[in-house]
Amino acid sequence: MPREPLEAIMLVGGRGTRLRPLTLSAPKPLLPTAGVPFLAHQLARAAESGVTHVVLATSYRAEMFTEAFGDGARFGLSIDYVYESEPLGTGGGIRNAASRLRGRPDDAVVVLNGDVLSAHDVPAQVDLHRKKEAAVTLHLVEVDDPSRYGCVPTDAAGRVTAFLEKTPNPVTNRINAGCYIFRRSVIDQIPAGQVVSVERETFPGLIRVGAVVMGYAESAYWLDVGTPEAFVRGSCDLVLGRMPSTAVPGPCGESLLLADVTLAAGARLSGGTVAGAGSAVGAGTVVRGSVIFDEATVGAGAVVTGSIVGRGATIADGVVLDGVVIGDGAFVGSGNELARGLRIWPGVRLEPTSVRFSSDA
Repeated sequence: MPREPLEAIMLVGGRGTRLRPLTLSAPKPLLPTAGVPFLAHQLARAAESGVTHVVLATSYRAEMFTEAFGDGARFGLSIDYVYESEPLGTGGGIRNAASRLRGRPDDAVVVLNGDVLSAHDVPAQVDLHRKKEAAVTLHLVEVDDPSRYGCVPTDAAGRVTAFLEKTPNPVTNRINAGCYIFRRSVIDQIPAGQVVSVERETFPGLIRVGAVVMGYAESAYWLDVGTPEAFVRGSCDLVLGRMPSTAVPGPCGESLLLADVTLAAGARLSGGTVAGAGSAVGAGTVVRGSVIFDEATVGAGAVVTGSIVGRGATIADGVVLDGVVIGDGAFVGSGNELARGLRIWPGVRLEPTSVRFSSDA
């Protein structure tokens, strides 16, 4: 049986402050991830899940989304764009985007957060939502540290009994995974033009009045890519095939090389590393589990691990990078050893042997 067409709202208005300096020049959902903008992976999966129409709820650098995705035809989607001049929160953003929905009051609407990689079965979540005639159905995942997220206890039938946003003493390790199926009429009940949080207001309010709020729990791949470490991991997992995506522009493997990459003799790329278009990696250089943006240069004999090298940045010969972010156009001179989450802002020039995390041999 063919699937009933679905509509989706994608929340992509955030400023991505945890990923600075990368997000100074582009919104988080547009950062290159396994060779394409992050959001391309979500759009591809949405289309595979039966979504035909997507509304992007934009705010920060909104024009860049239109430039990147246009009308959505290459994904087999129709894309509309709405803009928030002032951030309206998750609920306010969903309500604002609903003005472009085309469906009926009882139709299911998929809502996706623009910073989550997930391989979960969206059609199965939608089926549960419809069978239970729910107001909202939340995707839930189990995590080791639920205190960092919205904690979501359910009863034996899977009905959500509370929504405890970032509580220090979680009652369950099941958390809000950021994909919601709303009944369209429930979205229309969110106050228009106001700052509203679905996590702190809408969901608890629905539970309080006895509305059916269901939890759909699944253990498929899931990752919030909001930090540099998680962003790198997500990109590498896509390249390695741990997180499936038809948007990856090449076969899965230890590395992904985009157009016009220059690899010198003895350069070794592994762990899901991406070398962006027009980038260059020097002789004998080792790059493990990292993301090198377009037109960046990594010199000979360098060692790069778990790091991000921004667009057009230059890493000189022999530099060591371990878990760091190098901004667009920055220069890191030879003899530098950068580690432990260090972030270099765009255009900064770090002269030779300016920073080391170990003593000279």
